[in-house]
Amino acid sequence: MNNISDTWPHTVLPSICAGNIISFLVFLAPMTTFLQVYRKKSTGGFSSVPYVVALFSSVLWIFYALVKTNSRPLLTINAFGCGIEAAYIMFYLVYAPKKARVRTIAYFLLMDVAAFALIVLTTLKLVGPAHRVKFLGSVCLAFSMAVFVAPLSIIVKVVKTKSVEFLPISLSACLTLSAVAWFCYGLFTKDPYVMYPNVGGFFFSCIQMGLYFWYRKPRTTNAVLPTTTDQAIELPAGHTVVIRSVSPISILGVHKVEAADQLPADAATVGDKAATDSCRFAAVNADGGIINKPEVIEIVAAA
Repeated sequence: MNNISDTWPHTVLPSICAGNIISFLVFLAPMTTFLQVYRKKSTGGFSSVPYVVALFSSVLWIFYALVKTNSRPLLTINAFGCGIEAAYIMFYLVYAPKKARVRTIAYFLLMDVAAFALIVLTTLKLVGPAHRVKFLGSVCLAFSMAVFVAPLSIIVKVVKTKSVEFLPISLSACLTLSAVAWFCYGLFTKDPYVMYPNVGGFFFSCIQMGLYFWYRKPRTTNAVLPTTTDQAIELPAGHTVVIRSVSPISILGVHKVEAADQLPADAATVGDKAATDSCRFAAVNADGGIINKPEVIEIVAAA
C-alpha cells in the first residue's frame, strides 16, 4: 500500500489534514444543540431534515470514494460522519413528539435506504465502468449542495422568531472553514465534484453566521435604578432588597449610608428627607429602644 505522502503532492497534504480535522469538528458541532434537547427532554420543534440529508450525503461520498479509488480522506471522514449522523437521528427520535418521529422515520427510509439503494443499483447495473465516477460524482455534488441548503429551514425559522437558539455559531464557523479546506482539496486533486459544492457551502455558511450575529441578543444586567426619583431609600434592619431591571440606565453601585437613628437633626436640610422621615415614624418599645431600625442606602447611577 502506498504512503499517503507518495500518493498526493505535498501541496495537497495540508488540505487533507485540515479538511478531515475541520469536518470532524463539523460532525461534532450539533452536540451543543442535542445537549439542549437532553436538558429540556424535548426537540423544541427543530427539524431533523439536516441530519437525514447529511447521513445520505455521507453514505454517497463513501460509495463515490470506493468507486473512484485513491480517495482515502473522503472515505475515512465520511465513515465517521455516517456513525455520528445516525446517532443524532436516533437521539432525535427519543425526544421528538410522535408526528416528528414518524416524519423522521419516513425521511430516513425514503432517502437513506430507498434512494441510496436505487443509486447503487443504477451505478452498478446501468452505468458503464468508464462513466461511473462521472455519474456518481454528479449525484454527490447535487446532494452535497442539499446538505448546505438543508439548514435553510432553520434560517427561515430564525428570521421569523428572531431567535438563534437552534443556530449554533460553532456549527456555522466549522462549516465555513470546512468548505474552504475541501475546496482546496478538490482544486489540488482536480476533482470538480469535491470542489464545486464547497463554493455553495461557503456561501450558505456565511449567511448563517451573519444571521447569528444579527439576531443574537446582547447580555443584559438585572440591576438598574428602581422606579423612584429618590436616590436614598430606607430599608428596615435585617431586610434584603433585590433591584430588578425596569430601566435602561445602568447602576454603578449601591451603598449603605448610615442607620436612620444616627442621622443629624438637620439631615433634611441636606436632602436626606427619606432618612429623617424614617426616624420620625420608627416604632419605640417600652424601654425606649428602636424596633426594626431603618437603614438608608444610596443608589449611584453610572455616568
